This record gives sequence, C-alpha cells and structure tokens, in this order.
Amino acid sequence: MVRSATTEARRVIGIASTFRIISCVGLIASSMCTPSSAAVDGVRIGVLAPGPLDAITDVAGVRVGQVTLIEGAAGPLVPGVGPVRTGVTVILPNADPWEQRVAAATYALNGNGEMTGTHWVNEAGFLEVPIALTNTLDVPRVDDGVISWLIAKHPGIGVDEDVPLPVVAECDDQGINDIEGRHVSPADTVRALDGARTGPFDRGDVGAGTGMRAFGFKAGIGTASRLTGAAAGGYTVGVLVNANTGSREQLRIAGVPIGRVFARELLPTIAKHTSYAPHGRAADGSIIVTIATDAPLDSRQLHELAVRATLGLARTGATSYVSSGDLLIAFSTTHVYPRDPAHPLPASVVNEDDVLDALYSATAEATEAAVDDALFSAKTMSGARGLTYYALPVERVRAIVERERAALPASVGPAAAR
Repeated sequence: MVRSATTEARRVIGIASTFRIISCVGLIASSMCTPSSAAVDGVRIGVLAPGPLDAITDVAGVRVGQVTLIEGAAGPLVPGVGPVRTGVTVILPNADPWEQRVAAATYALNGNGEMTGTHWVNEAGFLEVPIALTNTLDVPRVDDGVISWLIAKHPGIGVDEDVPLPVVAECDDQGINDIEGRHVSPADTVRALDGARTGPFDRGDVGAGTGMRAFGFKAGIGTASRLTGAAAGGYTVGVLVNANTGSREQLRIAGVPIGRVFARELLPTIAKHTSYAPHGRAADGSIIVTIATDAPLDSRQLHELAVRATLGLARTGATSYVSSGDLLIAFSTTHVYPRDPAHPLPASVVNEDDVLDALYSATAEATEAAVDDALFSAKTMSGARGLTYYALPVERVRAIVERERAALPASVGPAAAR
C-alpha cells in the first residue's frame, strides 16, 4: 500500500526525538546540552572567536525548528513508500517576521536549485517570512505549511492584509531517501515552525539534513558563529548550512586536505545486486547557506555578506559545479522594517569600512566552520537501496590537523594555522 508520512511514521519519529532529548538531558552536567560543533570537537577553524553556542542562534532572537522524518529499515527503494530519510528545518529572524520584517538579500553562486521568494526579498530589501529548508520535491508542501502557519498567526492575510511569498530552499536527498514519496507534509512544516526556539539545536542528520551527504561523507545541518570583537562593533555573525555538496578529493578542513587522506576509505556503499548512478543535481549536490547578523546592515550590505560566504565554501574545497544549487540568504536582526506604518523605519546602518571588513571575515569563517560542523555532527546512516553514507571520523581528523599544525615553523602560531 502506497503511503507517505503516515501515523506510523510520526510514531517512529516521536520515539527518535525522545531518544535525542533523553541523551541531551543526560549531558547537561558536562556540556549544558550544547550540540556538537567544530569548536566543541576540538578542531579550531579560523582565527576569530565563536559565540557561546557556535551557532546561528548566537545572534539574539534567531530561532531554529526542525522535524526529522525517519521511517523504514534500510533496504530496497519502493517509490512512494520508503525508506524515508528526510525532514524540514526552519529559521526565523525573530518571533514574528511578518510584523517585524528584517533587512535581507540573497545571492546565487550557482542556480541549479531552488529558493523561492527571492525576487521579492531582493526587490523589497527585507525578509517577512521564515526561511524553510527541505528536499527538492517537497518545496511546494513546505511552502503550503509556511502559508498555513502565517495565516493562523495573522488571519487578515489575504483578507485585508498582504499575502506572503515563502522562502523555501531545497537540496536533493534522493540517495538514501524516497524523495518521490514527498513525505514532508505541510503539517510537519507547521510543527517545525511552532517548535522553533532560540538556543541550542540538533545538527547533522536532522531536519532537512537527514538525507544529505557532503564530500562523500554523511552530512546535513551545520552551524557556526563568529564575533567581530569590540573594536569592530562587537557584532555576531551566525551561519546555518544544509550541506549536500562536494566530492571526496576536494575536502579540506582547517586547510588540511583531509579528502585525500580518506580517498579510499569510508566511501559510500550500496546493497549487493543494486546499482545507483546519480546524475544531474544528485551527482554533485547543493548547499543552502543562511547568514544572520545583529549588525545593522541594509540589503545592499547583506548581499555583500552573502557573497563573502562563498569564500568560506571555497576554504572547504567545495567547487560550484553546473549541477549544483548553491544559494545563499543573509539578514540583519537589528535593521527592522515594521509593518505597522506608525513605527519608525531604521535610521542608520554600519558605515565604517573596518567594521564591514570584520563582518566579511566573520561571515567567511563562520561559513567554513558551519560546513565542517555538518560533517562533524552527522552519524553514519543507511537508507534507500541499502545505500550507506559514513560519518567523518572526527578523532582521526583532529589528530591529522594537530599533526599538520605541529609541523609548522615555531614562529607560526595556532591562529595562523590554516
């Protein structure tokens, strides 16, 4: 019987979520329940200080919510049924972006992908909806969920108010997920939005990142933050990525060509008597990058921030191929355009080159670290076709990076070890 995200799927997902919560509670004494990050895992990326969580939610007011859909044991792909390895991740710049619109801009490094609503974001110069991430074929369903959530909060939408143009971005997870089944429902999106919170959140193979892989390893949702320092305004830049890009030989971590070390190890495997030859978007994957900052920047400046994030992608070794959808969006939580015309519009923006340069550096570095975090946080996962993506062996990577840094001349400190 063909079915999508059924009641049984919800039951399985609920159990998985409970296991994560119990595990997190058990770690409160030692780690305050902070999820894995590049800094936590002991591989320092770059020279700037991270925020307390090393996450996009270090930017005050930013909220993240996720629903993870896992159903069916790894094995043969039955289109429309499973196995299911997918989900949805949402990012909100504040509690109510419809009323408190924030300055924003988008940038497409390579456009073989979709991020809906970008024409209006760039035309208006602001973001008035949540940002949602999911798989390629579930974009319309997530769009539907975002609209339902907004109408529930603002019943005047489409009656005597404007109508929203949701921002929904996708990556292709057809490798280990039954993407044809379109298992992410509008209700899942509403659930993710209702559950969006500030503070720590799960990373790796969760939410929209559940079925993703990068550089031939399991990947998914990654995040990081960097601080500009008091001399440059004391601002925070936070980045969240859904990483589904790159080939093994390209991967570099902290400047070390890690992909070459594992060129013949931990390569994806597939069940016997099964073949899978990805092509098109599935061959080289995509990456979605969301950048948040508390610096008061306008749309033009945020576009420049998004462009600088691509330099962080380059540091990981990623190349933007023809088949890749590499799409970026940046917003400022403090440059707000209230919908209520009685409220004043923003009066000032950053106008110092040194501060902008510090924000550019923080953006590039946080983006690099967020991609690494997606790899460090993900666990080995199998799914459709018996295909298995293996986790990056973090302990071995840390030892390799430390050895490479120790080999540098004594005059070169750790801060310069890239």
